[in-house]
Amino acid sequence: MAKKVLVAVFSASGVTKNVGQAIAEAAGADFYEIVPQELYTSEDLNWMNKQSRSSVEMNDPAARPAIRGTVADMASYDTVIIGFPIWWGIAPRIIETFLESYDFNGKKILPFCTSGGSGVGHSDVALQKNVKGNVQWGKGVQINRADAKLIRSWLDKEL
Repeated sequence: MAKKVLVAVFSASGVTKNVGQAIAEAAGADFYEIVPQELYTSEDLNWMNKQSRSSVEMNDPAARPAIRGTVADMASYDTVIIGFPIWWGIAPRIIETFLESYDFNGKKILPFCTSGGSGVGHSDVALQKNVKGNVQWGKGVQINRADAKLIRSWLDKEL
């Protein structure tokens, strides 16, 4: 029986969404965009402003930005590929909201990130605390553009 795969991404600028769509196409997976209830403005994303929304959220480990919509049938997926931009060296807090919103018991989670300056670091491992149950975690990878060869190589190793 073929495994059913979901690619779920949060993208502030469109880069992560483009990569996620390329991954979904390569994997024959469904695609879901994690959209915040309150969309981020350019002022919200100004990491140089310590009072910007993203700065305030990232400095508060308990912050959980609300998500607009839900995955229709999360139980039907065997593998969930989760994509996000790196913010302050880790995944944005909305990824924690997403992970805490579903039961991933018995699933495989494959994280990927996009970043203009830093790599995966420990962001993939840090997310594991947000998921309960028996979950198999794949190694996180940084993919900054829809590079078909890199995506195929990663999927062949991890799926």
